[in-house]
Amino acid sequence: MASAEAPCYTVVTEDNSEMPSTQELRSALQKGSDEVKLDTLRKIIVATINGSPQPQLLMPIIQYVMPSKNKALKKLLHFYWEVCPKYDDNGKLKQEMILVVNAIRNDLQHPNEYIRGATLRFLQKISKDVEVLEPLIPICRSCLEHRHSYVRKNAVFAVYSIYREFEHLIPDAPELIQTFLAAESDATCKRNAFVFLANCAMPKAVEYILQVFDQIPTMDELLQMSIIEVIRLDCKTDTKHRARYIILISELLNAQSHAVKYEAATTLTSLTQNPAAIKAAASCYINLVTKESDNNAKLIVLDRLDALRQRHGHVLDSLIMDILQILSSSTDLEVRRKAINIVLSLTSSRNVEEVVLFLKKQLQRTQEQDLEKAPEYRQLLIQSIHVCAVKFSEVAATVVHALMDFLGDSNNPSALDVVAFVREVVEKFPQLRPTICEKLIDTLSEIKSGKVYRGVLWILGEYAESVPEIQRIFEELRKVLGEIPILASEQRLLDEAGTEEEEKKEEVKTESSTKPRVLADGTYATETAFTTSTTAKLEAVKAAAKPPLRTLILGGDFYTASVLASALTKLVLRYSELSSDKKSANAHRAEAMLIMASVIRVGQSKFVNAPIDEDSSERIMNCIETLSELENKPVVHELFLKDTKIAYSKMLTAQEKKAAEKKEAETTKAVAVQVDDLLSFRQFSKKAADDLVDDQEDLSRATGAGEVHEDFISNLSRISQLTGFSDPIYAEAYVKVHGFDILLDVLLVNQTANTLQNLCLDFATLGDLKLVERPTTYTIAPHSFQSIKATIKVSSTETGVIFGSILWEGPGMAEQCVILNDIHIDIMDYIKPAYCTEAQFRSMWTEFEWENRVNVTTSMSDPREYLRHVMKATNMSCLTPEGALSGECDFLSANMYARSLFGEDALANLSVERTEGGSIVGHVRIRSKTQGIALSLGDRITMDAIREMRGM
Repeated sequence: MASAEAPCYTVVTEDNSEMPSTQELRSALQKGSDEVKLDTLRKIIVATINGSPQPQLLMPIIQYVMPSKNKALKKLLHFYWEVCPKYDDNGKLKQEMILVVNAIRNDLQHPNEYIRGATLRFLQKISKDVEVLEPLIPICRSCLEHRHSYVRKNAVFAVYSIYREFEHLIPDAPELIQTFLAAESDATCKRNAFVFLANCAMPKAVEYILQVFDQIPTMDELLQMSIIEVIRLDCKTDTKHRARYIILISELLNAQSHAVKYEAATTLTSLTQNPAAIKAAASCYINLVTKESDNNAKLIVLDRLDALRQRHGHVLDSLIMDILQILSSSTDLEVRRKAINIVLSLTSSRNVEEVVLFLKKQLQRTQEQDLEKAPEYRQLLIQSIHVCAVKFSEVAATVVHALMDFLGDSNNPSALDVVAFVREVVEKFPQLRPTICEKLIDTLSEIKSGKVYRGVLWILGEYAESVPEIQRIFEELRKVLGEIPILASEQRLLDEAGTEEEEKKEEVKTESSTKPRVLADGTYATETAFTTSTTAKLEAVKAAAKPPLRTLILGGDFYTASVLASALTKLVLRYSELSSDKKSANAHRAEAMLIMASVIRVGQSKFVNAPIDEDSSERIMNCIETLSELENKPVVHELFLKDTKIAYSKMLTAQEKKAAEKKEAETTKAVAVQVDDLLSFRQFSKKAADDLVDDQEDLSRATGAGEVHEDFISNLSRISQLTGFSDPIYAEAYVKVHGFDILLDVLLVNQTANTLQNLCLDFATLGDLKLVERPTTYTIAPHSFQSIKATIKVSSTETGVIFGSILWEGPGMAEQCVILNDIHIDIMDYIKPAYCTEAQFRSMWTEFEWENRVNVTTSMSDPREYLRHVMKATNMSCLTPEGALSGECDFLSANMYARSLFGEDALANLSVERTEGGSIVGHVRIRSKTQGIALSLGDRITMDAIREMRGM
């Protein structure tokens, strides 16, 4: 029998230089020990798999290896019989195989049950060789009655494999296995027999389920899984047993095995849409997550629960507290995050108070107990409470004060999340502003982070709207700043650090304790004990305990100092509007100006770790100038007191609009289907059990959601020419990217008048690409065509190159060759636009080490147009809000973000300026965790710029 398609085996790498000759292999088989024969046979099997079958060794193997009683050798022989060529050139079974069949027959009757079972398993692998199998059928049938279960379970699957390929060899197999199943007691044998009936005789499998209906909940786990699978398949037809199946599946929700529970719950949701059944399946999922130890299994079950929630939203509302228990039972952060996402999607005005109360208790636990990844978990809880409070105003008042206790948290991200939450609440709920401001004023002395201080100062500057509040803020600021002026008080501390007598002693020692010291430029300097002593006293003054805000300023955080100046300016302006006491207003005004001037002076002194930057100095000076001309610039007052608050309100509105659009896009996906497309109704079609598909697949086919339509032009753009038009062979490849695979469909055209024999298309790859298939030889007639497909696996987002050659036999058996053009794999096929928050972007920007800086080269004159051009070229989304990009300006800075199919992040920052001549100058900075993405995206921008300049 000459098979039209030879079986495919795994290609095993071997070194041909170490491969012994045929005579050496024959000698080793004839004279070697069992160990030598094992090694020799292994080499022969590898060579056969790789295309060198060596048929002349078949008889020596039969003579010298087959009679051995060594079990390892017998096992290896089974591999050899599987891969060796069993037919001659005419398609007839080789004469030698009669001896092999006889040996297999003897092994099937062997008294050792292991040899019998292993031989039966071997028969499953040669189930396509009918001439080999036919004499062995009676022995296979007799093995069904063997005393040992290992033999019986393999005999069932051997009969199954033979019956599936050649039904005429065992025409009564279903009745035989049905009888076997009725009398069998071993669980594994029963399961194998039931699988046979399920795949070959579905009515008999259903009949067996009905016979043992009451015993199924107590059966073995494997058999229960098989029964569930049969129920799922049977219910896709018009069965009359659906009601009984639902009762059985409901009982299996309480099975001992977690796998059975999961399959039962999944099947139950496909059998019925009854709310009670859906709730029972969801409860089963929740129970699995709380009791299962494997985090990957938990994530899979939570995905199922989330899918159930999307299809049956309000049915699961009553289970929300059960889902929250997952937070207590699991320590994995990803599991907790997924569970919280499900809870937040189920939260409504009826249960929000219970949810928030539970989250607050979990938040307290993160402080009281030493939990794993407590800071990250605390941040997750704070963000969840934030979502609940903003969405449901009735709980905002109860949680905002509790969360503000975490403003002084040493974990900076948690405190920043609290600030973001408070800022949003104070804008959306005006009635809470007085109490929130009061609480913020009280916590000023507990804050440690500059970022948190900036957020709190901005809130107080915008929303402190009464005279007593403003007065209290000034009192607290005096405490956290310490003595003013800062420079004078620090200098006094330095002066007090040493007495006059110590200074005289230091001066006396100055003359005798000088020593040479080499400076950075290579010259000598004199270091005195006086200098050393002064430096030590300065360091001691810097290290002394100071109020928190003063510590930040002396530490060089002048951005926070500029925010302080802005907040003080707003408070003074608002105080002058609210209060009629001119004396008090002038006092606050003078105090604010003193604080600002003090910050600038100390920023230029030796007491700070880093001198004040120009931007912060200019901003603070602008605030001083505004306060010094309090009555003369009403426009500036408007900017300070109203415009900043309006801008924040617009930003919140834009964020809400963007979130709503994203949610709407996820829920309603428009699918275009032609009016004359063929409609297939699953209920009206008759299909075999093997052809049945899941309901979800049916639905995706019906709506067209699972199909991606490509137009003719896009297909043409993916064609790469591999050879020249004058080459003996013309080749071109259609490159299609599908998920993590690249499919090459190569068309070869024989342009000569000769037949090209043993033609081989040999590809090689560069980068993280891996060729799946080995090359195959072809024979191409004169002026004819040959289509060849090749699949390449992709393992990361790197720019890959595919190259190769075409080899064939020319006149006189001489080898001829054509070198192919390189195919460059476009990274854009793996980069997709994505979205992240500003905090996440900043965190990744700081963390990622690879950066590629690309200078802007373009003929465009509009910065926003160039931004859109870069986004299109790099498949990145713009994170900068549209409101920040609107208006006429010659400067533009925008952040962009994308993710690859492999979960890799790509960040970019575009900073450009329009010059007086109308051209755009600037740069694009690209950052990623891997070098390949940063370089590839930069190359993409550069190539697009070159095409644009050439007018392409």
